[in-house]
Amino acid sequence: MNPVAVDGVAIDEHAIAAEMQLHPAARMEDAWTEAARALVIRRLLLTEAERAGVEPDPAEPDEGPDEATIRALLADHVVVPEPDEAACRAHWQAHRNLWHSPVVYEAAHILFAAAPEDAAARAQAKQAATETLAILAAHPDRFAALARARSACPSGAQGGLLGQQRRGDLVAEIETFVMALEPGQICPVAIATRYGYHVLRLDRRADGTPLPYEAAAAMVRQDLMARAWQRATAGYLRTLAGRARIEGVAL
Repeated sequence: MNPVAVDGVAIDEHAIAAEMQLHPAARMEDAWTEAARALVIRRLLLTEAERAGVEPDPAEPDEGPDEATIRALLADHVVVPEPDEAACRAHWQAHRNLWHSPVVYEAAHILFAAAPEDAAARAQAKQAATETLAILAAHPDRFAALARARSACPSGAQGGLLGQQRRGDLVAEIETFVMALEPGQICPVAIATRYGYHVLRLDRRADGTPLPYEAAAAMVRQDLMARAWQRATAGYLRTLAGRARIEGVAL
């Protein structure tokens, strides 16, 4: 990898390596490039904050002094106007599929618990889940009884019922199948999560419906402002990069 520097000041390779954890990519070279870019941008912002004499805001929870300084700098130099009613309505009309009521569903599961690092336990859990699916293929009406007898989840006492859930409430692996199943269907495969293996049944699902403008107005306004802020921030960063001598990575 080429050495990376901003105005002649090198960015440490160990810092780039540490930053790579936050930029997963299919190739190590791509992760390295994204990490280097992130640290170059950070250096540009902190240098500009020092030049402008920016006083950092009090740090928020889980925020370091550098992050507080960058936030204060951007608050001073990236300001976007609030969109008017006409712009909000036009944005809602053009992107109505973005704003809808949440997906709500009811499901039941049988959990065969196994920790991610315990290969033997996971193999046993998968086998037990597969055997349970074989029973349910012939006797789907036994789901509640099998959940009470076999599930390692407290929901087993209620026949595996998970109650009403919104999309995003359960782990992604479960919800991928929730969105693919038909109501009343038992998932034909055991689902692996960090908790173990699950046998899943979807009972009901109400897919989200588009929201009228009045119900979505606050979200539409926030989305427009976020898009405008991102564009303005990108322009501000291009200005800072144009003033600096950046080596080893392209922004």
